[in-house]
Amino acid sequence: MSYPIIQAQGLHTYYGASHILRGIDFSVARGETIGLMGRNGMGKSTLLKTLMGIVPPRSGEVRIQGQLMNNRPIFEAAQLGIAYVPEGRGIFGNLSVKENLVMAARLGKEKTDAASGKAARNWTYERVLDTFPRLQERLNHGGQQLSGGEQQMLTIGRALMTNPDVLILDEATEGLAPLIARDIWRICSLIKDSGISAIIVDKNWRHVTQITDRNVILVKGEVAYQGSSDHLRQNPGVLAQHLGV
Repeated sequence: MSYPIIQAQGLHTYYGASHILRGIDFSVARGETIGLMGRNGMGKSTLLKTLMGIVPPRSGEVRIQGQLMNNRPIFEAAQLGIAYVPEGRGIFGNLSVKENLVMAARLGKEKTDAASGKAARNWTYERVLDTFPRLQERLNHGGQQLSGGEQQMLTIGRALMTNPDVLILDEATEGLAPLIARDIWRICSLIKDSGISAIIVDKNWRHVTQITDRNVILVKGEVAYQGSSDHLRQNPGVLAQHLGV
């Protein structure tokens, strides 16, 4: 039976009395890369946290790999193949780069490389270091000794070490220097080609739509638009209306 890796229906999520998500339906298919967009405060991070079980919905349901996740422990989402790179990165500053990576290692399941159609390689420790040569040079550095860009590379590398089915990137390049941000976008393309599904949140819609298959725009906790990257680029009025660009 074929079903989305992540499927959410009718999500209503609150912070106290504040109604943040308002009846959202959202899904991620196998091998699909989705851009999640919207102005600040529109519910993007809350949606990601609801999908992960960090913030439980008051109503609606989340299914991962077909399994109902409501009221289940957060770690079960990770066990089912969802890797989350949160805004703020969340590395272990008292551990070295090597320790941050090795602690997350998990044998992957067979996937298909999107570019070649052949069986994709697992994300091993060696492959992660080949992808992030800056980390290779800093293996014995503590996490707190890294620059912001290096910390972002480390969190993405650590997520890849779990060999996920879906990688969630919240504010992928927020606050990073342009050269570092360019490297992060290169890595996002490699992740897409490796067969991993992804949800990418970032303010740079041009870079996002170069990578994504489909995009979802949130406005005040509701889905205001969803469509292909080609359609979004060809309709600047949508961007102007919902993103102010």
